[in-house]
Amino acid sequence: MNGRFAISMHILTLLEQFKGEVLSSDFIAGSININPVLVRKEISNLKKHHLVESKEGKAGGFTLAKPASQIMVSDIYKAVGTNSVLGKSVNDPNPDCKIGKQINKQLNALYEDVENAVIKKLGNISLAEFHKNFS
Repeated sequence: MNGRFAISMHILTLLEQFKGEVLSSDFIAGSININPVLVRKEISNLKKHHLVESKEGKAGGFTLAKPASQIMVSDIYKAVGTNSVLGKSVNDPNPDCKIGKQINKQLNALYEDVENAVIKKLGNISLAEFHKNFS
């Protein structure tokens, strides 16, 4: 899994920490310790999913698009579009083998069950609740 979910969680948690203020991508990048270009890329995606708003101009920057209590961690997970927790089947097994002819179907069902469990768990945690860990 790539680090996009972690970066997005960091961005949104930071915006909640400084709610009422407009944060620049440079400030956010300094907190994450990454290039501001990567921050702007993730923020663009978060804006597309209505999690972040931007303010233009000299004093421009970013804020949460809605209260942190209304942003579920599952919303962030889905917005980032990460790969399945367990990966995915890329093998093309032997169709004449008893296991090979069914393995991908069975693995895909398992992957879907695990993914649904992750989304359900994350759906029970708001950004506001997650942010309390830092108070």
